[in-house]
Amino acid sequence: MEILDRYCTRIYFIILILTISLNESFCFTSVIIDGDSSKIQIKKGKDKFNIKQLSVPAGLIFSGILMNSNRTESIKNEIVEERNEHITNFRTHVDDFLQFSPLVFSYGLDAFGIKSKTDFTNRTVILLKGELVMLGSVFVLKNAIHQERPDMSNYHSFPSGHTAQAFAAATFLSEEYKDKFRWIPYVSYGIAGSVGAMRMFNNKHFISDVLVGAGIGYLSMKASYWTHQYKWGRRDATSKEF
Repeated sequence: MEILDRYCTRIYFIILILTISLNESFCFTSVIIDGDSSKIQIKKGKDKFNIKQLSVPAGLIFSGILMNSNRTESIKNEIVEERNEHITNFRTHVDDFLQFSPLVFSYGLDAFGIKSKTDFTNRTVILLKGELVMLGSVFVLKNAIHQERPDMSNYHSFPSGHTAQAFAAATFLSEEYKDKFRWIPYVSYGIAGSVGAMRMFNNKHFISDVLVGAGIGYLSMKASYWTHQYKWGRRDATSKEF
């Protein structure tokens, strides 16, 4: 039974990462043939809101809320028990830095001449808006719910701020480069999922904290793209002719 629980948890995280990655990956370019047969337009997907796009963050948040039971035999407590039994002394600070790595990659690629979807000014404004929404949401929920961490160090467990930051950053990187590199969503959300896993390995969060944090981070950054008006400078061209 213990082996089954461990495998189910691993599979759950794999499905989680793949679901978000596939959701991002299929928003690629569409080909439009102009009236002039010598011109083919490649038009990238626009940042327009679609109700279906809420399925991923809603699923993450709803799953986390369902798992946030304080019963001894609940999934979140069983995972903590497994962790304490098998990796009692595990500690790492990698997650403290890894949560920001997608942002470093995004601006780093641009610095090396690999242009992102959005110009520097608008991209930075979008990032700041998404970060403010994410940080504000996490701060309010942590102080309102006041849930104790698995290691009993304080009462700021729910939701996971590190995971929210990691998924917000991953969404930012994916939005900017998924049209150029199909593997970007897999890498970015793989990093974010690793941060969430490390928060549990460090005994700082329950799986419910991680899932809700992931949903908040993802939704905050997506909402920033959906609502952005591109008033600061001119948006990069979304089509080209050849």
